[in-house]
Amino acid sequence: MNLEEITVEEIVDKISSLYRSKKYSDIKTILKEINPADVAAIFDEFPEEQRILFFRLLPKEEAAETFVELDIDTQEAFIRAFSDTELKEVIDELYLDDTVDIIEEMPATIVKRILKNTDSQTRASINTLLKYPEDSAGSIMTPEFVDLKRDNTVEDAFKRIRRTGVDKETIYTCYVTDKSRHLIGVTTVKELLLHEQDDTIEEFMETNTIFVNTHDDKEVAVQLFDKYNFLALPVVDMENRLVGIITVDDAMDVLQEENTEDIHKMNAVVFTSEKPYLKIGVFETWKSRILWLLFLMISATFTSMILNAFEDKLSALIILTSFIPMLTGTGGNAGGQASAVIIRSLSLNEIDYRDVFRVLWKEFRVGLVCGCTLAVVNFIKIWFVDRMLLGADSITLKVDLVISLTLVIETVFAKMVGCVFPILAKKMKLDPAVISSPFITTVIDALSLLIYFGLATLILGI
Repeated sequence: MNLEEITVEEIVDKISSLYRSKKYSDIKTILKEINPADVAAIFDEFPEEQRILFFRLLPKEEAAETFVELDIDTQEAFIRAFSDTELKEVIDELYLDDTVDIIEEMPATIVKRILKNTDSQTRASINTLLKYPEDSAGSIMTPEFVDLKRDNTVEDAFKRIRRTGVDKETIYTCYVTDKSRHLIGVTTVKELLLHEQDDTIEEFMETNTIFVNTHDDKEVAVQLFDKYNFLALPVVDMENRLVGIITVDDAMDVLQEENTEDIHKMNAVVFTSEKPYLKIGVFETWKSRILWLLFLMISATFTSMILNAFEDKLSALIILTSFIPMLTGTGGNAGGQASAVIIRSLSLNEIDYRDVFRVLWKEFRVGLVCGCTLAVVNFIKIWFVDRMLLGADSITLKVDLVISLTLVIETVFAKMVGCVFPILAKKMKLDPAVISSPFITTVIDALSLLIYFGLATLILGI
């Protein structure tokens, strides 16, 4: 069943009607035809008691796939409602990396129940994965992969895939190892299909294998997926022994997490929760925002200090005050543009600290062109709209010139500040996303006011 052809609301209404009529077999039929990710979305529309009932109607394999797609709170509620037998059935159907992801988010009592209902070998594998650092490639890999030997024939390979593939997360990419499990090559089911049954793997396997180490940052692994269009990436230990693989779905999850984290940081939000927005409490949301708001509020006092220092000059020519919001806003926007582009380039490894002067030179020129364009348009707008149309007689040619020149200079400085701060942050092992819009805007606001009042003093003589 395709949810593009029928809305979630229609399915929910249909299931609700069947539930009231106690036609559970019909509900089971409907759920079996829907993708597990969509089933999880449908479950969100029902109260907990009904969700658990509907979950129990699903076949084992689909139930496990649906369970992975549920949010953490719903997973915890399900586990608490499961009997040990039901919990074991679900865990047995999960891939090991999905089980580890669930365990990492659960309270200790739930973790004990999960581990109690797994066999000793699975428990050992789970404990191994849990030992890897949170941001490492080892923490997102799965040890469930197809491994072959170089002297295997194509016929041998297919026999092994048929025998072990049912428990593997992917069977398309197969890895070739020696007796000590060292990674020596890789092949695919496509290659196997295109060769004769008695050809050996060694004859056509790819030996120039790209891999990551268990302790490499998981972002490095994601970049390799993006660069080489992998479906799976091998992970080796310090002795080059193959210990697991990262699949493309796990890489996508990491990419989503990193993008979400960067968006939060760029907007001064400190968030670690993976819950949907509406399921995050007010107090938790307050904690994620208040520290940065306090920091930015205190740092903004520099702006107030500058205004106080030039209070006499402002009182001598009040019209200057009305253009402060426009000038600071333009500077902040210009700096934000530069920082966003540079942060993205840093994350893609397109630039590094060695390119700082090239970046500064480019942004200087960009800022100059943008600033001149803004200044010309602003000069015409102020003269013909503010002065002539709106009758602001206190705007003289010199006042217009001060405002327009401020736009040119502040845009150049804003572009340069916006590009250099993230690069310096990266050099100092800080997250460039932290040194972004809110922080840069505060710095640029202060610079804009200093430039504005400096030009006003110089040109207007106040």
